[in-house]
Amino acid sequence: MTKPLRIALAGLGTVGGGVVKLLDANAALITRRAGRPIEIVAVSARDRTRDRGVDLSRFEWVDDALTLSARDDIDVVVELIGGADGPALTLARTTLAASKAFVTANKAMIAHHGVELAGAAEASGTALKYEAAVAGGIPVIKGLREGAAANVIGHVYGILNGTCNYILTTMEKEGRDFNEVLGEAQALGYAEADPSFDIDGVDAAHKLSILATLAFGTELDFGSVAISGIRHVIAADIAEAAAMGYRVRLVGLAEESRKGLFQRVHACLVPLDHPLAHVSGSLNAVVAEGNFVGRLFFEGRGAGEGPTASAVVADLIDIARGEYGPAFAMPVASLARPGPAPAGERRGRAYLRFTVADRPGVLAEITAAMRDAGVSIESMIQRGATADGSVLLALVTHVCPERAVGDALNRLEGSQSIVGKPMLMHILDI
Repeated sequence: MTKPLRIALAGLGTVGGGVVKLLDANAALITRRAGRPIEIVAVSARDRTRDRGVDLSRFEWVDDALTLSARDDIDVVVELIGGADGPALTLARTTLAASKAFVTANKAMIAHHGVELAGAAEASGTALKYEAAVAGGIPVIKGLREGAAANVIGHVYGILNGTCNYILTTMEKEGRDFNEVLGEAQALGYAEADPSFDIDGVDAAHKLSILATLAFGTELDFGSVAISGIRHVIAADIAEAAAMGYRVRLVGLAEESRKGLFQRVHACLVPLDHPLAHVSGSLNAVVAEGNFVGRLFFEGRGAGEGPTASAVVADLIDIARGEYGPAFAMPVASLARPGPAPAGERRGRAYLRFTVADRPGVLAEITAAMRDAGVSIESMIQRGATADGSVLLALVTHVCPERAVGDALNRLEGSQSIVGKPMLMHILDI
């Protein structure tokens, strides 16, 4: 029999347990597809006593995961610890330095240190694989790195966080407000006890920066991603969007032009005739626009035991076959450094929601600020006074430079007529 691929698992949480279960359940099929067996030799995690629903007694337990990279009986280290730095990063560095293949589901580490690690893999002639780091079981990394490799990609964008999508689509269906639905998502396990990374857009931004590097052949630049989340979306925004033919989604969008690389994660209005408008619940979806292949649409479960384990094992099968290749579809030395594109020069339409005092002259004040900033209003909806005497005013602009909308909002800053901070969401017109 062909020599098995010997692996070590560092981290035995939900995904680690899923990898063990998948390798057990589909062992025969995986062996046929990989051309040889894939065997777990050793495992490591913080808690030996935790019941993970799978028999771990057949594997050697290692207390210090960092020793795995030095072992001669291990070909691949699978890192499922998490965290951009700390033990996960140290394990990645030592594994690649030892010329062992490294597989990870760690999007934060790849977003912050991916170029360094890819360079280390190239120098050692080994593999760095991270399919599970973006969109769980959806094969979007392989799709961009391999399937669309011959294409110039114009845009890559999508719904990259299942927690946010669950919250927004539940608000949409049931008319409830954000905080109520967030609490339910936490109770169901869709959201963490501290949901900030999800609802404030950081998780999606990690994933977007990785997709941008694959799509455009540019160096990872997580620091230039403009990030805002869904914390300030209210039920009225969902309702107004629906009335105008849109749905609200948290969208990560990246595009490259002669002016640089633009990357943004933000809540936006998606037209009902766009496929992203119909991605519901905790699903993820990614869209890439290639100059020869056209629109590619990837949709599926973006997290969880099964989908993420599936992506990890798919990487292991590639390694077993000897399919390495550059981590970002080209050697690190070939990655471009375009610099960030100025967002203010982008042109598009925007949705603006104001909560205003119910008194004469307020509408004139807002429209005057728009006029003076060079923003033309396409449509406007004003609702009656609420119990506290305020009025909701929502408007959509015509196409204009984004800096003009920012200028209009700056002109209104400090207005005694506006209650709280206005809500701005761009409209997806791709």
